Amino acid sequence: MGGFQYYKNMKSWDKDQFFKYTRMTVAAFEKLLQKIKHHIERQLRSDGISPEERLVITLQYLSQGTSMQALVWNFHVGHATVHCIVNETCQVLWNVLSPIYLKSPNTEKEWKDISDGFWSRWNFPNCIGALDGKHINIKAPAKSGSLYFNYKKNFSIVLLAACDSAYKFTLVDIGAYGSSSDGGVFKNSVFGQRLEEDDMYVPKNSNLPFSNVQMPYFFVADEAFPLKKVIMRPYPGKNLSRIQRIFNYRLSRARQLIENTFGIFAARWRILKTNINAKVENVDNIVKAVVVLHNYCQTELSHDYCPPNYVDTEGMTNGGWRDEQTPLTSVGRLSTNVSRREFYENRNILADYLVSDVGKVSWQEQIIDSGLLLN
Repeated sequence: MGGFQYYKNMKSWDKDQFFKYTRMTVAAFEKLLQKIKHHIERQLRSDGISPEERLVITLQYLSQGTSMQALVWNFHVGHATVHCIVNETCQVLWNVLSPIYLKSPNTEKEWKDISDGFWSRWNFPNCIGALDGKHINIKAPAKSGSLYFNYKKNFSIVLLAACDSAYKFTLVDIGAYGSSSDGGVFKNSVFGQRLEEDDMYVPKNSNLPFSNVQMPYFFVADEAFPLKKVIMRPYPGKNLSRIQRIFNYRLSRARQLIENTFGIFAARWRILKTNINAKVENVDNIVKAVVVLHNYCQTELSHDYCPPNYVDTEGMTNGGWRDEQTPLTSVGRLSTNVSRREFYENRNILADYLVSDVGKVSWQEQIIDSGLLLN
């Protein structure tokens, strides 16, 4: 039985297998097909392959990490045809979906809406996103030398991303060399440059909730990132005061959003856990496609795509995505941490707020005393 006939049988009779095969419900698949159909439909196509089959082939490749050769055998099409279908469809997915499902915030209200989500769901104020960078492993590009060779002894490109409080990407920067380190990735990224140039319409300082304490809006990140006006990172070291430990715990709760977003992302789109065998420019298109597919699925069918207990929970319980896939590899240090005094003062002010009557959460002392801290 050919791959497309197998797909049609699942679509009619086995909705659970259909979801595993495409990462979508039938309704979500049909909605996606209607959005992109005329973009991948050409007049007088000589191969006779319909837009629906082209989308199925691409989703099978992205969701299962299936090799191109396996797709050739399963769908009875030529090797060059499969490459063409996947590359074209990935570009279309990005072009059509990104303006809708990955519309980067560009007004103060949009940033404040994200901040409201972090405060209401995760008790962290003035936070406009959680930020991290991951390696996407690739086959060694021809004549690339050590440009893409990373500290884990693999060839890779870097995906730098921020997410909101609902496990959806808000900003992505794709394609830095895997060998970049110590400031190269972040400093040279479009994202990093726009932050430095204050070109992202981030709101001006505002009072922290229920207080007169002024604080900038910021992204939360781990120790790999620099402490900036718009990036809040934990206190380093082990000999920390109680207030500093509480601060690190509270920041870690918010920062776990990006770790879980990447976890869902890689578990659902298993091409990310392979050494992607394609030209570097095509790898970029593949990664861009799965980024917008993640946001599409998280928006259109969040309870199927990310069911309860699929993400990590407060009491050190691992989310279901960890049972399916090991996490993507973190990039490591993305910048030197040379910070201005005011940035350290901002962190101290926020730490004091998080132990105040209006800023604390009832369980933080118990968590600190029990040692059940998030990583």
